[in-house]
Amino acid sequence: MSRFLNTKYADLEAYTPGEQPRDKQYIKLNTNESPYPPSPQVLAALTGQDLEDLRLYSDPEGTALREKLAALYGCQPGNVFLSNGSDDILNFAFMAFAQDGAVFPGLTYSFYPVFADLHKVPYATVPLKEDFTVDVEGLCGTGKFTVLANPNAPTGIALPLSEVEKILASNPDRVVVIDEAYVDFGGESAAGLIDQYDNLLVVMTYSKSRSMAGARLGFALASRPIIQDLEKIKYSTNPYNVNRLTLKLGEAAVDSDAYFRDNAKKIMATREKTTKALRALGFTLPDSKSNFLFVKKEGLDGGLLYQKLKDRGILIRHFSDPRIAQYNRVTVGTDEEMEAFLEAVKAVMAEEGLA
Repeated sequence: MSRFLNTKYADLEAYTPGEQPRDKQYIKLNTNESPYPPSPQVLAALTGQDLEDLRLYSDPEGTALREKLAALYGCQPGNVFLSNGSDDILNFAFMAFAQDGAVFPGLTYSFYPVFADLHKVPYATVPLKEDFTVDVEGLCGTGKFTVLANPNAPTGIALPLSEVEKILASNPDRVVVIDEAYVDFGGESAAGLIDQYDNLLVVMTYSKSRSMAGARLGFALASRPIIQDLEKIKYSTNPYNVNRLTLKLGEAAVDSDAYFRDNAKKIMATREKTTKALRALGFTLPDSKSNFLFVKKEGLDGGLLYQKLKDRGILIRHFSDPRIAQYNRVTVGTDEEMEAFLEAVKAVMAEEGLA
C-alpha cells in the first residue's frame, strides 16, 4: 500500500472474490454463477438506440424497473431499492443502520465482517450449531443490527420463514437484513413480510437465479422509511449507480421471470442428483437449498481436492478458514458439468487410494 492511505484502513482485510483464471478453459464451479444464459428476452432487449443513449445518464430512480419488481413481489415501487449488485446494498446497510454494532452467524458470507471493519462497526458472531444450522436463539433479542444470509453461505442450509420471524420479532428496534441471494433455489422468501415488520430489509440479486452476475444488479425490499434511508446514502455517494443498459436488461428479466424459475428448477434437480452421487462416494454434505454444495470427504484433504480438480480443469471454491478447510463449496452446473466433476472426483479418490 502507499504511504498516502488513510491509517484507519491500514489493517483492513479485504474480501477475496472467487478466482477468475484466464490461463485455460475451466468448468467453473467456484463462484455460484448460473450455468444457463439469460433469457432470450434479455438477450434481445438492447437496440442500437440504447447504445447511442449511453451518452445520457441513467434514470437514478430506475423507475420502470422498480415498478416491474414491485408488481412481481406484490409491493409498491417505493418499497424497492436498486443498486449495483447486492453487495452495494449490504454496504449501504452497514453504513446506515449499524451504529450500535452488528451481529451475524459465525460462519456465513465473508463480506459481512469486511463491511463491519470498513465502517468501524463493532460486531459479534453467533457460532453455528454442530450440524451447521444457524443458532436462531443466539440471534434473537440482541439489540443489534442483524444480518442473516438465508439460505446461508457457504453451507447452503435454509431456515424456515417461522424462524426468520422469530429473529425479526425479537429485535423490533434494529434493522434485520435477510440476504436472499440464493432463495430461488428452494428457500422461503421473507419478501411478503415487509408490511408486517418495519425493521425488515430483504436483499436480493440478479447474479444467481437470473443469470446476470456480469450485469451487476441487486435490489432490496423494505418499508418505505428504510428505502428512503438507503436512498439518502446512495444519493450521497453515487446517484447513477445502475447504468442504462443494466436497467433495461433488468426489466426484460422480470418480464421473463418464468424462464429463470424453470432454470432454478433444473439446477435444483441437478443438485439433488449430485448430492446423491457424492454421498454414495462417502462425502458428507448438508441438505442444500442453494445453487451450491458444501462437501467433505473423510481422509481427503480439502485443499488437495481443490488443487487436483483445478489441475484437471475444474474450479471449485476452497476456504482457508481452519473451521472449514476440509470442506469445499461446489457450484451446481449443468448435468454434463456435474458428471465431469464427479468423474474427476473419482479419479482423485483413486489416486489417493480412496476408491
